[in-house]
Amino acid sequence: MFDVLPPGSATLPLFTATPATLDALPPVHAAFLRGAGFAGKTRQCQLLPGPDGLAGAALGLGDTPDHWAFAELPFALPENTAWHLADAAHARDALLGWGLGAYRYTRFRAARRAPAQLAAEALPDVLAEIRAMHRARDLINAPANALGPTELAETVATLSREHGAQCRIIEGAELAAGFPAVQAVGGGSPRAPRVAVLEWGAPDAPLLALCGKGVCFDTGGLDLKPSSAMLRMKKDMGGAAVMIALADALMARRAPWRIMLLVGAVENSVSGEAFRPMDVIRTRQGLSVEIGNTDAEGRLVLCDLLAFAAEHKPALVINAATLTGAARVALGPDLPALFSNHDGLAAALLAGGGAARDPLWRLPLHDGYDAWLDSPIADLNNVSAKPFAGAIVAALFLRRFVPAALPWAHLDLYAWNDTNRPGRPEGGEATALRALVAALADGAPNAMAI
Repeated sequence: MFDVLPPGSATLPLFTATPATLDALPPVHAAFLRGAGFAGKTRQCQLLPGPDGLAGAALGLGDTPDHWAFAELPFALPENTAWHLADAAHARDALLGWGLGAYRYTRFRAARRAPAQLAAEALPDVLAEIRAMHRARDLINAPANALGPTELAETVATLSREHGAQCRIIEGAELAAGFPAVQAVGGGSPRAPRVAVLEWGAPDAPLLALCGKGVCFDTGGLDLKPSSAMLRMKKDMGGAAVMIALADALMARRAPWRIMLLVGAVENSVSGEAFRPMDVIRTRQGLSVEIGNTDAEGRLVLCDLLAFAAEHKPALVINAATLTGAARVALGPDLPALFSNHDGLAAALLAGGGAARDPLWRLPLHDGYDAWLDSPIADLNNVSAKPFAGAIVAALFLRRFVPAALPWAHLDLYAWNDTNRPGRPEGGEATALRALVAALADGAPNAMAI
C-alpha cells in the first residue's frame, strides 16, 4: 500500500523546472546543472552534490507539466532516500505520479529495491485514487491459479467490509436460476461461477450501478483460443478489477451516490460441462441467445448483470470489460472504447478523461449493424457472422439488455501495459479508472440530465 511521509520529515529537496523556468533554480546549483546539460526536459532528473554528499535533485517537467513527469522518481532516485518538493506548485501531480510509479507487483517475488519516498501533504482524494489503482493492478496481475471466481468474489466482500457496505455472493442453484447466462459461461469449470453484489450509500442518493466482467481465465471454451492468445487471459477479469477499484475510490471519497457493484466471476473452461457452439441459452432478461462462438463469453456474463442492475432502477449504469480484440485494433492498448446511449453521460465521461489525462474515445452504437446479431432460432446470436465492427457489434449486444431510457455507458478496455513506461509498469493496468473517478466523484454533472 502506498503511503507518504508527513511534511517536515528529514528529507532532501526536489527542485522542478520547465525549459522556461531554468533561471529560477537556486543559484547554488544552477552552474552545476547547466554544466551537466540539464535543460528542464520532461522527466530529466539530475542529482545535486553538496559538501556532505547528496544535496538534492532537479526534475525537468517539460513544456506541459503533468503527473507522469514524476512517475520515474521512486526508482530513479537512490534507494532509502526521502524527498520533498522545494516548490509545492505541482504537489498534486507529484503525489499522483509518485504513487503510480511506486507500484510493483510483489505477491510472488520481492521488489528488487524499495522506492524512494515522498514527504507531502496526504491529499485524501489523490491517495484514494492511487490505492484503487494499486488494488486493480494487483487483481489483474494475479495468476489465475491464485485468483479464481471464489477469490474474485471474496475481493468484493473484503471491499464491502472496508467501507461498511453490504455484500452478498450468489452461487449454486440461486445463481443458475437468476443468472442463467453467467452459469452457462462458468459451468464448464470445476471452479463454480459466482456473482458478487455490493451495495453502499444513503438510501435517498441516486443509484450508480457498476457492472464488471470477471472472467478469471478465458480459454475460449470449446472455440479454443490458440496458446499464444491465452498468455494474457488472466487479465480477462480486468473490467471487474476496474469496477471494483472505481467503487473503492468513490466510497473512500464519500461520493454522493448509492453504489451497486456487480461482478460476474467465472472461468471459461473446456470440459464435458462446457457450453457449446450453437447452444441456445436463456438470460435473466428472458431473451434467448444462440451461441455463435464460446469465446464471446464476456457479453453473456455482462448481459445478466445489466438486466439485474436495470431491475433496481439506477440513475445510470456503467459496465467495463476486456471485451473485444477489435477495440484494440481500432484504438490500441491505451484508449478505451466508450459506447453510450446517452450523449450527456458520454460527454461527462470524456470530459473526465480529459481532466484526468486518462483519455477515452467514443465509438458509435450504429443501428445499421444491429441486425447482424439476428439468429434463425433464438432472439439473438452472441456474435455476428460478418468479420467487421466487432467492438460495435458487442456493444449492440449489450444494449439489448439495457432499457432505452436508462443512461448507460460501456467501456471496452485492455487492462494491460505491454511494456514498462514511467508510472505504468508492464502488467495489469486500471485502464479508464481515473477518467471515471474524475467524472463521477462529485456526483452527476448537470450535462447528464439525470
